[in-house]
Amino acid sequence: MERALYGPDGFFVAGPGPAAHFRTSVHASPAFAAAVARQLAVLDDALGQPDRLDVVDVGAGRGELLGALLAQAAPELAARIHPVAVERAARPAGLPPEIHWRHEIPEGITGLLLATEWLDNVPLDVATYTPDGWRLVLVDPTTGEETPGRALSLADTAWLTHWWPPPVIKEFGSGGGPDHDANPLIIGVERGQPGGWDGGWARAEVGRKRDEVWAEAVGRIERGLALAVDYGHLRDARPVDGTLTGYRDGRQVPPVPDGSCDVTAHVAIDSVASAGERVARCAYTLVSQREALRALGADGGRPPLASASRDPAGYLRALATASAVAELTDPAGLGGHWWLWQPVGVALDPLVAR
Repeated sequence: MERALYGPDGFFVAGPGPAAHFRTSVHASPAFAAAVARQLAVLDDALGQPDRLDVVDVGAGRGELLGALLAQAAPELAARIHPVAVERAARPAGLPPEIHWRHEIPEGITGLLLATEWLDNVPLDVATYTPDGWRLVLVDPTTGEETPGRALSLADTAWLTHWWPPPVIKEFGSGGGPDHDANPLIIGVERGQPGGWDGGWARAEVGRKRDEVWAEAVGRIERGLALAVDYGHLRDARPVDGTLTGYRDGRQVPPVPDGSCDVTAHVAIDSVASAGERVARCAYTLVSQREALRALGADGGRPPLASASRDPAGYLRALATASAVAELTDPAGLGGHWWLWQPVGVALDPLVAR
């Protein structure tokens, strides 16, 4: 996964960038950047309006969000922003010169660290639960064919034990049907032929490395806020079959790790949050994007119909904005993203919709 995404010919390094393949909140509407700009203004006040306000975008794509933030911020604030894009790819042509381009997260950040759909592309291992316990899944990088590998390390096993408990397994009964009761967590899967592999009983994505990189990112902040926006799930509702998938040219494809497609898996967001909290020593807030955007003033409500006769052009603009916000807050789509809001060394009101 590391080589397929970030190697010399990797998807995020050699290709045209994420925007050419899938639609994120950053690309969906300027309303997303406007909401983040409002959060940045609140953070700036809490920090005492420092002479230099760092804004570090990790997994910056081609710098689209930073450019939008500079355009959205008030002139006095924009003049103090020190924008840094962190990305493995080379600096894109045409990027505004004021945006700094780095391959690693800088240290001593005073300001905002952003990670929009970054953690879901941090490489991880996939495990399958078998009658012998958890085992790694090995993948042929040219065909995507999967085979069982070795048992997990002690560290990964400990992570799964705490954050992704194994499913309850019931063996098939003598009558040929799955022996299970009404508990929806119980799984009955027919065993494969002797000597073959049936794909295991269930799958899990081992998020320990994601916890570590998020904790390291939070540790780079001296004072400020770390904000991660991503697909995710919680311990009590982990997907039985995992979430690993691929994207290319706007379509979902098999996650073959050959560099031709995005390979992604949802984030165990509660585990990541716990790792960041241990470093920041400050309480975090975990809310849906729908709730977060509403807390930041983007509610997606339609403009009053009466305004159409008074100001037709203004009404159409407001209607377009409301439609874009509705996409960002749709709980079945982008609105279902998690916002992990982690302050570091600064007092901020929790991000809660009013």
